[in-house]
Amino acid sequence: MINNEIMSYNNSQSENDAEICGKIAFIIDENLKEADSKIWHAHPVWFLEGNPIVGYSKQKKGVRLMFWSGKSFNEEQLNVEGEKFQDASVFYNNVNEINETDILRWLKKSVEIQWDYKNIVKRKGELIRLK
Repeated sequence: MINNEIMSYNNSQSENDAEICGKIAFIIDENLKEADSKIWHAHPVWFLEGNPIVGYSKQKKGVRLMFWSGKSFNEEQLNVEGEKFQDASVFYNNVNEINETDILRWLKKSVEIQWDYKNIVKRKGELIRLK
């Protein structure tokens, strides 16, 4: 069941964005049963053993679905923005743009491929691969 804080976040969006957020949250929640979820840095994030895996946020370009280790997924649809971290994302502006098959594949990879964001502060910004 989707976390109440996340439901509130989704409901605070415009009607169109709330629909996108709701669908993304449902797909993630249904397929990452072992994950913990909460509002983190002002947007919904799912964690495995304290390590952030996937989250989304409303930005100017649309609703951004981000995978913390997505750069290592080697997925053409996921945009890699920076050089320093391993995150990659995709933007949605309409619920019809969401391809559930893609998200399910990325969620599977997010469990199999993880970089250690949980301990990034202890390591003074250095990321190491966990899986």
